[in-house]
Amino acid sequence: MTAFTEFSGLDVVVNSLITLALIAAPFAMWHALLYKRDPRAAMGWMSVCLLFPIVGPALYFLFGINRIHHRAQVWKGGSHPRRFIDFERGDVPLSDIPFNKNRQDDFAPLIRATYALTGLPLLAGNEVAVLRNGEIAYPAMLNAMNTAKNNIDLSTYIFENNHFGHAFTEALCAAVNRGVTVRVIVDAMGELYSWPRISRRLSRLGVNVERFGPPRLGSQLPGLNLRNHRKLLIVDERIGFTGGMNIGDRHLVQQGATRQPTADIQFQFQGPVVAQLVTGFAQTWQQATGEEPQRSEVEQAVFGESRCRVIVDGPDFNLDKLSHVLLGAIAQAKNSIRIMTPYFLPSREMLAALQTAALRGVAVTLVLPEKNNLVYVHWAMRNMLWELLYYDISVAYQPPPFNHSKLFIVDGEYLLIGSANLDPRSLRLNYELGVEIYDKMLAAELEGEFDALIARSSMVTLAELDSRSLMTRSRDALCWLFSPYL
Repeated sequence: MTAFTEFSGLDVVVNSLITLALIAAPFAMWHALLYKRDPRAAMGWMSVCLLFPIVGPALYFLFGINRIHHRAQVWKGGSHPRRFIDFERGDVPLSDIPFNKNRQDDFAPLIRATYALTGLPLLAGNEVAVLRNGEIAYPAMLNAMNTAKNNIDLSTYIFENNHFGHAFTEALCAAVNRGVTVRVIVDAMGELYSWPRISRRLSRLGVNVERFGPPRLGSQLPGLNLRNHRKLLIVDERIGFTGGMNIGDRHLVQQGATRQPTADIQFQFQGPVVAQLVTGFAQTWQQATGEEPQRSEVEQAVFGESRCRVIVDGPDFNLDKLSHVLLGAIAQAKNSIRIMTPYFLPSREMLAALQTAALRGVAVTLVLPEKNNLVYVHWAMRNMLWELLYYDISVAYQPPPFNHSKLFIVDGEYLLIGSANLDPRSLRLNYELGVEIYDKMLAAELEGEFDALIARSSMVTLAELDSRSLMTRSRDALCWLFSPYL
């Protein structure tokens, strides 16, 4: 009787699993078919659900569905978005675009296109300072926080629990004690790069800190694969810092400062564009807390000659905005495109745009790290670099330390800087923030550094890639196969 009972119980479990697979797998496959815009992504998820009818739908539920429901779109004046659909295609405010066809500006079409995508004007009268590495950037950021009178807003992906992490913590705590309104956003995944978590220490010291996207079950699960990669510090709504730099000792490059130094560039802004940075932080804060964003009332003074505009990007109504701007800038280029990035896994569209630019006679140069901190990303990149070299696009490997900088320069005047890498994670899954800068003097300064770096870098050749062994080519191709998820 006991054996029969056990057999019956096992039979019930098996039948339940079969029933679950018959329901969950077709539903997940139908959902991927209906809502995924990329046929490769749709086919991939459908294949996973078909081959693994129980595990596949579970993975799709956790990683494949965009659950972001954003109230910032309503704040902008739009209607409540439809879940799943609107966020898969983004929001493009194409109406009422000011454009003077007679304006003598080489970048006028790109200026119009970015306005169409963002709804934000290109603002003149900004001063932009380049802060190289933690040795220069951190003292400038700490000085701004130590002199804050009204408010400090900080968003970062990684906030390390070490010397400079503690220095930033102390500055934030001191500001709170002075009566300054302080808001801090730390990505829940990025925070795990350093232990114990810095958010606990900040919270104990009275700092208003929010973890972005902490894992949780329930209807508000934002997706385990979506991360806030934006790096922003805004003080008194008058001075802003953004770029690719996280907070911690990793960005100290002087010899002996840290075991694995990471070079990077941070940018300091003063002028009207700071108001757009404030709006960018407000959207991130709303996403992390659910609080309605507040409009900035601070009137911004004119400081310099740079024309700037902020581009907020993410897997919500801001989807694909950075990608479109990058493609527009590549199409606009007449003479040169210079790209520096730690991770380069472009979409087929971007790859084709760069190839076409090279065919038009544009000098395209790509600078990558010789030794990457993510070796599997380095291997994946090696698998596709021949597609650039074949079209006479120059690719250089810069020597250590590992360089985390992101620079995109067109025709010696246009720059796009910020937190985004040129890979699927940044341009499809992460919340990112970039800034367009039109400034010939600043571009010339950075191009000079770019060329000096290339002079001491090693150029990648097609013959070198072709000489890889069959095992190495297979390894690189396998990593490249998973590039949308790296």
